[in-house]
Amino acid sequence: MLQKTFFSLLTALLIVCIAPAVQAQKYFSRNAKVAFDATVKSSPEKIAAVSNSGTIVLDKATGSIQTAVLLKGLLFEKALMQEHFNENYVESSKYPKAEFKGKLENPGAIDFTKDGNYTGTLNGTMTMHGVTKELKTPVSFTVKSGKITAKANFALVLADYKIDIPSLVADKVAKQASIEVTTTLELLK
Repeated sequence: MLQKTFFSLLTALLIVCIAPAVQAQKYFSRNAKVAFDATVKSSPEKIAAVSNSGTIVLDKATGSIQTAVLLKGLLFEKALMQEHFNENYVESSKYPKAEFKGKLENPGAIDFTKDGNYTGTLNGTMTMHGVTKELKTPVSFTVKSGKITAKANFALVLADYKIDIPSLVADKVAKQASIEVTTTLELLK
């Protein structure tokens, strides 16, 4: 009888300890591609940059997601353009990263264990240049053979983040930047 009670207690303890770990599965990426494009159609130069070192953490159970990219990690074709971006526009020494924190609206609608294409909506806040604004954007997931890729496209109005474009280059730099985030997520172990 004592042995049966001990076994039952041990089983209950294991369930209590293991169940949260199973439910709290998290996916992550340390090499998300973040593309920034603020090119005006009439501009002779492309005002675009890419980073391949964005980080993303997605909690499967809750749908919460956090992303970050170091702004100095956005690489432009021209060094002078990159210098102006970091020193004059986003002031990356003072504000080193851009972050998004939010949740999927309906995380249960995306089955990360079953091959297929899924779409969802992310609701949250984007923080950049010391300013935090609400952001809502569609996101797509592709699950294939256990690999999960995610992609989101959205636009940011630079003035909303107190990023001023000098009148000297206002005809070359868009007031609204196009952002594309693409990554493959791995199960956090």
